[in-house]
Amino acid sequence: MMEELLALAILLYEEMVTKDEYDKKLDELFLNNPENDDLLYLEWEEDIEKAVTYIRTHTDYNYFDNKRFGRILMSRLKVNYKNCSNIRDFADQMYNLWESLPGIIQDREPFLTLCYADDPLSWGDEEQTRNIYENMMNYYDY
Repeated sequence: MMEELLALAILLYEEMVTKDEYDKKLDELFLNNPENDDLLYLEWEEDIEKAVTYIRTHTDYNYFDNKRFGRILMSRLKVNYKNCSNIRDFADQMYNLWESLPGIIQDREPFLTLCYADDPLSWGDEEQTRNIYENMMNYYDY
């Protein structure tokens, strides 16, 4: 349940999805679980940074579905990648996104890729960077 909300909250914080997308998912979850105190808190929390922090700190990672989270995140990143005309701008967003991820998943693939995929740009190899990002975004397709 919280996997999709966390993905959307982090993407909203990084300005990669709209507030409406996040609010819609939060409302849907809350309407299906009106007794959930965490969702109630988030319904009232307007500061997305505080919401991300709240979700990250109130998620039980023993039951967190990394694959579900990853599939949701990567599907959203594919849209942003397709719509981004400058790979350097996309790379900057990806590193910031990596920093926003919960520490427990930062060092796991495909998420770890977010912190190093832009390295080839430092020697002008845009094609290699694109290949790394595309492999990352297709990680769950295999």
